[in-house]
Amino acid sequence: MDGSVMDAVINNGMELPSLSSGERFVASGERTVVLVGRTGNGKSSTGNSILGKKAFKSKASSSGVTKTTELQKTELKDGPIINVIDSPGVFDLSADSEFVAKEIVKCIKLAKDGIHAILLVLSVRNRFTQEEHDAVLTLQSLFGRKIVNYMIVVFTGGDELEENEETLEEYLGECPDPLKEILALCENRLVLFDNKDETKRAKQVGELLSLVNRVIAQNGGQPYTDEIFAEVKKEAMKHHDQQVEVDSLKGYSKREITELKAEIEKSYEDQLERISEMVILLIYIHFLIYHVHLQSDILSCIIAK
Repeated sequence: MDGSVMDAVINNGMELPSLSSGERFVASGERTVVLVGRTGNGKSSTGNSILGKKAFKSKASSSGVTKTTELQKTELKDGPIINVIDSPGVFDLSADSEFVAKEIVKCIKLAKDGIHAILLVLSVRNRFTQEEHDAVLTLQSLFGRKIVNYMIVVFTGGDELEENEETLEEYLGECPDPLKEILALCENRLVLFDNKDETKRAKQVGELLSLVNRVIAQNGGQPYTDEIFAEVKKEAMKHHDQQVEVDSLKGYSKREITELKAEIEKSYEDQLERISEMVILLIYIHFLIYHVHLQSDILSCIIAK
């Protein structure tokens, strides 16, 4: 991978190399990355590799791996914090739209001031599916085309390629056209992870963080946000201000304060529910447009024959 890597990260006694002066201006400050991808591709294991600890559960259960969106963080040697958000459902087009919408809103809520990079986790062990391709298009439909400017593709299963004496470049040489399209959208920002070999962690994470820095620099240092982010942030700030106001009240009984806080919480949850319903509507609109285009393509093929 091109470029240097982030200032030393100390995790489990391992260090990552330092940044070049050209990238150092994006090294300071908190940054947030979001893991997306199909269940079984290794999102949680990849998150653990980035963090340098087993923070996310990566063993499959009867209902999948990560059940709900969660955030874990690690602190770099020079102070900045990396927030890693592991999100289920976003790439599961068979999941209930209400569940997907609520997970998207929760992810946005956790991201607070925006997303610095979206890590699309794919596995060399699993064939890239049309559903995964469609899921990326769904993200574009929901968040706008500029979302791909923040995407980095992380391939897991590096140990299998090594066992087969195959490079990632050789593997991608035979990849299907939909995957080539996604890689082109991401301007070929990609990295290979072997989440089983701890000795490779520092180099792999270093390459990934270098790509994250590149994404931040190419986007003018600004994280990804949109109208949905703005709405969630507005409600979160309103919720916080109301809590502070209630805490400062004088002359009220403990019971009255508790009731006021309960009302504030209910109002906040109602507003998040409203935003979730807005996301559901956007998902339905996307699928409606997608199926109209699909039917049109089928009709064109029939007419051509």
